[in-house]
Amino acid sequence: MPTQKKQSVTGWGNYPRVESFVLPVRDISDAGRSVKDGNIIPRGLGRSYADQAVNDGGRIAECTFMNHFLNFDEQEGILECEAGASLEEIINVFVGKGWLPMICPGTKFVTLGGAIANDIHGKAHHTDGSFVNCVISFTILTASGDILTASRTENSDLFWANFGGLGLLGIIVTAKIRLRKIETTYFRQKSIKINNLTEMLEALEQYDHEFNYSVAWIDALAKGSKLGSGVLTLGNAAKLSELPPELQKDPLKLHNTSKLSVPVYLPDFSLNGVTVKVLNKAISIVQNSSKKFVHYEKFFFPLDAINNWNRGYGKRGFIQYQFVIPVENGKENLIKILTSIGESGCIPFLNVFKKMGKGQGILSFPFEGYTLAIDFPMTKQLPAFIRKLDQEVLKANGRIYLGKDAMLDSETFRLMYPQYKEWLAIKKKYDPENIFTSNIGRRIKLTSHAV
Repeated sequence: MPTQKKQSVTGWGNYPRVESFVLPVRDISDAGRSVKDGNIIPRGLGRSYADQAVNDGGRIAECTFMNHFLNFDEQEGILECEAGASLEEIINVFVGKGWLPMICPGTKFVTLGGAIANDIHGKAHHTDGSFVNCVISFTILTASGDILTASRTENSDLFWANFGGLGLLGIIVTAKIRLRKIETTYFRQKSIKINNLTEMLEALEQYDHEFNYSVAWIDALAKGSKLGSGVLTLGNAAKLSELPPELQKDPLKLHNTSKLSVPVYLPDFSLNGVTVKVLNKAISIVQNSSKKFVHYEKFFFPLDAINNWNRGYGKRGFIQYQFVIPVENGKENLIKILTSIGESGCIPFLNVFKKMGKGQGILSFPFEGYTLAIDFPMTKQLPAFIRKLDQEVLKANGRIYLGKDAMLDSETFRLMYPQYKEWLAIKKKYDPENIFTSNIGRRIKLTSHAV
């Protein structure tokens, strides 16, 4: 069995940073032995932003070595593979055959296990839903050492509890997922400049029925009559007949490996009020593109073009705060929240806004409403402001995305996710000794090790 090593471990936001024992899991035998000693959490590529896959003083099962493809049904587009396989690895192999993952988040560097644990979603949530909708079944190594199959009809409680379950129910070993058949790797895109929040909400209501993919960048520093201004980007998969001749020559073009990188952590002062205003202006210009056809790499994964872009926030790190609130009274509540952000003194950057469709599951994040994801560089005043923001979201009958959260307390979590008791009952059934635990698991009291 590979030797575990004590390492400094963090999520993509580089906050918080803790010391954990990291154990490479190369096969099912490694996985089984890792579970016996307890106090462990599975980890993929580390793209959860905060403490979802870190375990202060405990152990981490690094599962990216379990990434083999097992079977593919070319007629139905059903792929069975080990859960350490990433969306990028799937794309690399199957794009040339005319298939893409059904659900694509903002990065392709996420494993299937991580996609399930966080029930990831993308620009098409209002039409396609979250990752659970493309998963047929999975196998999972539970605390007892048994490997169980979970689907909508077999161990269904375990199936649903894992989507948004943050890896706290076991190590997902394999997954059977449905891919999407494509004619090209391009998308027909339309960008609309939006002047204020009223226009933004009206545009989403109008175009979400016409386009399968929609997402908006908003200027969170805008105030007054410009509050909620930004750029709405819409898209649909492009058919081969729609492409111009130059793109028809290679309609299933694969992405290039990025050579751009942020080689070192930038100084903490790099992102300040002045630079963010300049960057926001630049982002607005880039987003308001007149380009009609866009490759999936730029359409789904624009930030993947820069390796280690998270270092741009400096060694202090950052959090990504994402919430969803109901459509009812949505405008009024968004005005309050955006105003609070603008007046907070905490610098918001990379602000992504969209309308979500109906949700499902127990701890899965999405429900029908408006969602905003905001990057905040870490500062001394940020934790206090986030606590205030949590309460504003709660008052709006909203909730926070646990897959990105860094600071939510257990009491507020339970108010936001009233189905937590159902999830805890499933946790007790399959992991009564809390073999699987993590920082966020203890912080929001999903494990009995919480203090």
